[in-house]
Amino acid sequence: MKIKVEKPSAEKLVKLDVANWPIWTKEVSEFPWYYDEKETCLILEGHVLVTPEGGEPVEIKSGDFVEFPVGLRCVWKITKDIRKHYNFG
Repeated sequence: MKIKVEKPSAEKLVKLDVANWPIWTKEVSEFPWYYDEKETCLILEGHVLVTPEGGEPVEIKSGDFVEFPVGLRCVWKITKDIRKHYNFG
């Protein structure tokens, strides 16, 4: 299962209406997570290492546009408080 990370264009963010997606915040912490549906998000602030089960850590930071696939099991290790826009499905 691959986590997709990119630096999005302003046009892409407007087209997807990311500014109107809900916001999620979380303090420095570490926890397991399972994606029962696809999540797309834009990291507004912070830094996290997401390690897929049986895989290598993926660094995600402010400004990154990320897609987490359905069925992904991973561990989130937030090293700097996270604030993100997110969308499921």
